[in-house]
Amino acid sequence: MQSDSYNLDPLEALPVQSLRAHPSPDGDFVADDLAEVDAVIRQRLNSDVALINQISTYIVGAGGKRIRPRLVLLFSRALGFTGSERFELAAIVEFIHTATLLHDDVVDESSMRRGRQTANAIFGNAASVLVGDFLYSRAFQMMVSVGSLRVLDVLADATNVIAEGEVLQLMNMHDPDLAVQDYLRVIRFKTAKLFEASARLGAVIGSASREVEEACADYGRSLGTAFQLIDDLLDYEGNSVELGKNVGDDLREGKPTLPLLMAIARGTAAERELVRKAIVDGDVARLPDILHIVRHTGALHATREAARSEAEEAQARLSVLPDSSARSALLDLCVRSVERSS
Repeated sequence: MQSDSYNLDPLEALPVQSLRAHPSPDGDFVADDLAEVDAVIRQRLNSDVALINQISTYIVGAGGKRIRPRLVLLFSRALGFTGSERFELAAIVEFIHTATLLHDDVVDESSMRRGRQTANAIFGNAASVLVGDFLYSRAFQMMVSVGSLRVLDVLADATNVIAEGEVLQLMNMHDPDLAVQDYLRVIRFKTAKLFEASARLGAVIGSASREVEEACADYGRSLGTAFQLIDDLLDYEGNSVELGKNVGDDLREGKPTLPLLMAIARGTAAERELVRKAIVDGDVARLPDILHIVRHTGALHATREAARSEAEEAQARLSVLPDSSARSALLDLCVRSVERSS
């Protein structure tokens, strides 16, 4: 597994990684599978409570990259499993992910996600939290219906770890002295754990050996870490239209992410003080100055290189899988996750 540390010394650049793209010759060959997953989602969202239907349909209907369901589908295909259980499991991980988004937006007081108003901005915090709880409980109902204790174990563990990650992140807010290892621990818990579980589920239903299952899980963990590193980078590199959220939101919330931690390590005394104060106060008044600092200190470049290193690690773990279109798509997903702009 990739070490939970990155070099903050400006005199020693991170090694440049060379991600290898292996696009599937058939394009998005899981498109039909994803359509089946969407059908399961629509069916399982149904509730006798009108507000639950309204909010859950709004948030799930916002789209998104569907990476976690895609991991379930791709790993199960790579290991030769084509049963309908994969659609149910893919829908479950999307429900868990969606529930975390609803709760996250309330905690972070976010008003924009995926280019639209957040559910809490429209329906209120109380409704958003309670519908998030509904999605969690519906996901667990679905887990039981699959009839596998191993599946229950994987998903129950993932859900618990994600909750721990949420609390860890809350504890780290407004702390400019946060260690990089502690920042990465939050990512492993809060984001990468569901990537890991999604990949592992594909291996579980594919009846993979323990060695192969662990390799699949390692892939998911590294990919999820890379994905979150890029998300944190884009808060200072992207624009609101492409991101579908407000640039500088992480700073406003007082989140000490890797671009800021590296800028503090590499900047002048005045720059360090400016960034530290912005984290402590959650102040975006001088966001243009912060953006200049994270760029000219090389903090953004170093963050992307850290993400590439994680993605390289993920690609290496796929050596346990036989050659297939699914394996090629998983390799390519690493490249797309790191090189994206939104």
